Amino acid sequence: MKVWIDQDLCTGDGLCEEIAPNVFTLLDDGLAYVKEGDKVFNPGGPTGLANFPDEELDGVIEAAEECPGECIFIEP
Repeated sequence: MKVWIDQDLCTGDGLCEEIAPNVFTLLDDGLAYVKEGDKVFNPGGPTGLANFPDEELDGVIEAAEECPGECIFIEP
């Protein structure tokens, strides 16, 4: 599974990072980003998609459902 964030919709609330800190991070610009380990992905397009392990699926889904900006998108 892969996940990405639409930066235009991100409110910088940080719920995603609280719910799934192994997949999401907030940077100094106040916006959320997806990550794989220590690698943080730039938003948008195929290069903005991060793979995440199956054990993170529940947290990623919860983060997407709780996101006030509705900016988290999960791809198969």
